[in-house]
Amino acid sequence: MEIVILGSSKQIGKLAADAIEDLVRHKPNAVLGLATGSSPLPVYDELADRHEGGLDFSQASAFTLDEYVGLPAGHPESYREVIRREFTNRVNIAPENVHGPDGTAQDIPAACQAYEEAIAAAGGVDLQLLGVGTDGHLAFNEPGSSFASRTRIKSLIEQTRRDNARFFNSLAEVPHHVLTQGLGTIMEARHVILLATGAQKAQAVRDFVEGPVSAICPASVLQFHPHATVLLDEAAASALKLADFYRHTYDNKPAWQGL
Repeated sequence: MEIVILGSSKQIGKLAADAIEDLVRHKPNAVLGLATGSSPLPVYDELADRHEGGLDFSQASAFTLDEYVGLPAGHPESYREVIRREFTNRVNIAPENVHGPDGTAQDIPAACQAYEEAIAAAGGVDLQLLGVGTDGHLAFNEPGSSFASRTRIKSLIEQTRRDNARFFNSLAEVPHHVLTQGLGTIMEARHVILLATGAQKAQAVRDFVEGPVSAICPASVLQFHPHATVLLDEAAASALKLADFYRHTYDNKPAWQGL
């Protein structure tokens, strides 16, 4: 796990976009894993700007991490709509190449299995963007989730619902259930980039980076990933005991190594 501490969310967005641009230029039909929430927004802004400058997504495809259950199609806070609004409508990725779990499905288990099969049929995710919840959840894998879990329905804990209420008119409008890629699914991505900013994420960052690997902190499973990159601002990194070591390591890494 590589820990990179930067001065601002804009710097984080630029560095993550560098990795995605490098991937897409070397592999035009790359499979991207897209996350919602506040953390990836600077990445999407940066990629949209680079698309205006010629970066081509026409052969790429994408899979989103999760979706609320029960929101009607077209609801502005459904993750399909958020991803469309914040990223895919701003670049030239084909709409039919952007996939998400079907939170409106009548047969939820079948829809989850179909999503797993679609990811596999695409050749797996090349680069997965991630955020982390204040309780250490990854996608919507809440504390206690199995490290072997696959795409499935999950109940949200109240803290997660409260954290997400800012996107709705009230807490009462936040759904209680979601479909989410499992931790086992996420761990199969060839490269994962987790983004975290703000002091409210400092405890979760310390727990999953420097704490024990435990189901109580789902993001800690990334300690087992062969190519995990964690991009932090100073506030999110403020509780890390080895912060100075991480800064030294990044400042002195070989230029050819990349992320």
